[in-house]
Amino acid sequence: MLCGRPNCPALARASASARIRPLMEGDVVQGASPPGVFVGRAGYPRVRAGPMIPPFFGDTSILDAPELWLGKGLEEIVDYRYSLIRGTRRVGVEEAREGGRLISSLQELAMGDGPVDSEAHLLRRPKGPVIFSEYAQPFGPSAPLRSFDISDLKVDRRIERAYYDRDLRAAEAVFDLYEDGVAVTKIQRAFSVGMFGRPPARKLVPTRWSITAIDSSLSARLVGRLKNFETIDNYRVHSFRTLHNLFLAILLPLRWSFEWIEAWFPGSTWNAGGSKPALMGDYEGYGGRKSYASVGGCYYSARLAVAEGLVREGRQAAALVMREIYPGYSMPVGVWLAREGVRRAMASEPREFDSLEGALACARSELEVPLRRWVEHSVILKDAFLQEKLPKYLSRA
Repeated sequence: MLCGRPNCPALARASASARIRPLMEGDVVQGASPPGVFVGRAGYPRVRAGPMIPPFFGDTSILDAPELWLGKGLEEIVDYRYSLIRGTRRVGVEEAREGGRLISSLQELAMGDGPVDSEAHLLRRPKGPVIFSEYAQPFGPSAPLRSFDISDLKVDRRIERAYYDRDLRAAEAVFDLYEDGVAVTKIQRAFSVGMFGRPPARKLVPTRWSITAIDSSLSARLVGRLKNFETIDNYRVHSFRTLHNLFLAILLPLRWSFEWIEAWFPGSTWNAGGSKPALMGDYEGYGGRKSYASVGGCYYSARLAVAEGLVREGRQAAALVMREIYPGYSMPVGVWLAREGVRRAMASEPREFDSLEGALACARSELEVPLRRWVEHSVILKDAFLQEKLPKYLSRA
């Protein structure tokens, strides 16, 4: 604990390793894949891909289902991910359309409707620490893959239909599955192993890219839909706290625009040595955006969550989503946290106000970063609000 962090990444890795390594027997992994697949990005367009298998059987669904992780601690999530052994082999991304044995097996695995009994023979005993990323959920140890087999596969018929529809474009397949109730994580997994679209266009997509691609594609479709609705008729504040994070959304009775701003506190993952909270964010107006968001995948995950909430109500609004990340968040666990955290915030009972001042006062009571700093970084708070009221209000903040 010399780093001074409430949750020590080194101890979390060591603890997870101590629990899993006794279950490993040499270079063979037998267990129930959640199901889980991995596609790396190093060396693209020749990447490492393979299954993720825990060295035990049973209901392992939660190991690769971030939608079920809210309420779990960082150490529990690390345990889930370290349990999954990655067997990988170098393949070309275009092999998704050719259907070689490994890729076909991975695609079958990605169709699984629940855990799939699996066996992987590796070239050596798996090793390596937990790999943390701001994009994807953590990854556990790995080893080169010799062979891989699955049995007792029960497929998700919705994904199976999309896979065998050779005339359905990938974007349409993704949105159809989403509309049919398939979890976003399952869609991302199948998209990553090249299961959608017309055969000449199918290819493997690195896991971290596929996560943002699906969040971006789905949210863009939902935003297009919600623009047909009337605006909300008051100001609203939604919030939710989890894993040393606060997600707070202010909705305004204006046409659609969206802004995401993060505040990383000293001692948190990306501001370990800072002296004050570091703020960063990005914005889009009613016409959308053409460039990739500077803050990365969390922007699209949060946009999806906000768009879902508005479409569910049949309204549109301008949305400012603020995230405060406190020192206890010492290990990044992926953009799923933004998606699920903002989803939970949007599902919470809103605090409603007749004025911007009331909404800002409510937000200020929960935020630790002074309101003035949020205004300095926010396009919405500068340009979309009534300019004659804002300076007067801030003078009292």
